[in-house]
Order: sequence, then structure tokens, then C-alpha cells
Amino acid sequence: MSIELNDHKSKAVANWLLLGVGMTVIQIALGGITRLTGSGLSITEWDVVTGALPPMSEAHWQTLFAKYKTTPQFQLLNFDFTLSNFKFIFFWEWFHRLWARTIGLVFAVGFMYFFVKKYFKPTMIKPLGILFLLGALQGAIGWIMVASGLEGDAVYVKPTRLALHFIFALGLLAYTYWFALSLKANAIEKQNISSEAHLKIKSIRKWAWVIIVILFFQLIYGALMAGHKAANVASTWPTINGQWLPMGLTSKDGFLLNAVNNTIWIHFFHRGLAYILLTIIIYWSVQMNKIRANRFWAQVNSLPLFLVFIQVLLGVLTILTSANIIPGVWAKFEWFAQLHQLVGMLLLLSVVNIIYVTKEV
Repeated sequence: MSIELNDHKSKAVANWLLLGVGMTVIQIALGGITRLTGSGLSITEWDVVTGALPPMSEAHWQTLFAKYKTTPQFQLLNFDFTLSNFKFIFFWEWFHRLWARTIGLVFAVGFMYFFVKKYFKPTMIKPLGILFLLGALQGAIGWIMVASGLEGDAVYVKPTRLALHFIFALGLLAYTYWFALSLKANAIEKQNISSEAHLKIKSIRKWAWVIIVILFFQLIYGALMAGHKAANVASTWPTINGQWLPMGLTSKDGFLLNAVNNTIWIHFFHRGLAYILLTIIIYWSVQMNKIRANRFWAQVNSLPLFLVFIQVLLGVLTILTSANIIPGVWAKFEWFAQLHQLVGMLLLLSVVNIIYVTKEV
């Protein structure tokens, strides 16, 4: 994606995209709140238009509550729920969906405005088409995920579908951010740096891609941790229930099923990837700080190190507080888990910054 910078039309489109990035971050955070409050299955249908409005009468509330009572989650887990309990979980799922609709509206209105004003250049059409497809795909995956918790004896959505929904959301987020950067920020130009710095920056870019690959698996395993509620299977640190190499890492289900269903394996792998990321990013950041390039580089090259330290700390605090989870109560664990997810998103975007700024070298 190569688009001319520094004209007011490109900057206006970039700001619109950055608004979308901010709204998507909020949407993913709302998804985290929905999961932590157990709200995701409270709405059993996907009404694209009429579902935008909350229930407006007591009769409507009773109708929706009756539909929720047919779900496995109510029958097997929340059978003692009152209408007041239902209204609480309904709100978070409804607001999560409403915010998704709002993002779609902002995108549609902005697109029509910039199209009529002829702000779009030919080089922007393909990225805009990809954004539209990614957004539509994410909505479809979201419903497939919800549907997995409305059948059989499921009381929550399937963790693998939760992970798929989460990683596609992050893909949409990263792509939108990259598109905005291509309109707003300048990459390092080869002619403005020494040959020695050029080689170092190429190495830094290669390491950035390595980090992105590790982050991909780390974020998927974070979603599997959430889906399986695996934090409190080992609420100790630095060991896992007193062991460095915990018992029960393998099962009789085969490698693939073990990798996505075995909570001890998921917990162990998620921790291990965190330590690998921390080590690599420390080394990577030391190398980046040796380079002097353009203004954007100076603004972004220290962010990954700062964010990975915060992320590891929040991960540890999430694990330690998971021993005190009280169903239906928002407390320390929920705060740390939510912040852990938020900083994970920011860490991803900070690495996207580095990949973008080094793309010309």
C-alpha cells in the first residue's frame, strides 16, 4: 500500500481511519467486558435493524428473558437469574453490538462524504474494499461464535470461536491502523541514513516480523485462556502450582485438541510465550535505540519495550488475583484482565508502527 502523503485530503481520510481505530479498540474492550460478565449469550438473536433499540416495555423484557431461559446457559448455570440479573448481562451484550453498529455507521457516513467530496485517490480503493470485507467478516464470525453457545449443553461460547473472533478483530484493527499510517506518517528513507544504519534497520524490521508471528500465537492463546477461564487453574507465580514444568501438559486427545483444550497446556504456553516476547523485545529495543532517523521513528521506537513490561506485569497480577474470582462480581481480577487485553492491543499496534516506519529501507 503506497499512498501519497501530506495533502489535506489524505490527512482527513487518515483521521477518519484513526477514529475507526479508536472505536475498534473500544469495541474489543467491550467484548472483554461482555466475556468477563458472562453476558455474551444474553441476546439469542441477531436483529440487525430492530436489535439496535433496547427493550422499551416490560412485556418486551419478559419476552427476551423467556428466550434466554431456553438457552443451555440459563438452564445449566444461571437458572436462579431474576429479570434484574438478566437486564444486567443483556446491557453489555446489547451495548457491544450497538457499538459495532456505530462503527459501521461511522464508516458508511465517512465513506459517502469522502466519496462525494472526491477525497479518495485510486490507490485508496483497494484498501477500503479490504476494510469493508474484514468488517463484514468480523460481524459474521461474531454471530457464529455466539451461536456456538446456544446449542447442546454449552454454557459459554466455544473458546476456539472466541479466539477466532478476537484474532480477526485484531487483524481488522492492525490493517486499519496501517492504512491510516500510510496516509499520515513518513517511513525512514534509505537515502537519509548511513549504510551501517540501513543494515541495522533491515535487521530490526526482520525481528519485528518475528515478534508479530509470536504475538499472533500469544494473542490467540490469551483468547483461549479467557474462553477456557484458565487463569485460575494456576493462580501462582512464578511457578505453575509450585512446578516449573507442570503435570498434565499432555492428554490423550492428540496434539491439536490438547493445544486448544488442555487448560494447563494453554496456561503454560501463554506464560512461556510472554517470557520469549519480553526477552526478544528487550534485545530489539536496545538495537532500535542505536538508530537516529526521522521524527516518527523517535516517537515510536521505545513504545514496544514500555508496553511489553506493562503487559507482563498485568499478566502476573491477573494470574495472582484469579484465585479470588467471585461469579457476578467485578473486582481486581476483572480489572487486571481487562487492562491486560487492552495493553496487548496497544503492544500489537506499537509493533505495526515499527514495521511501517522501516518499510522503505
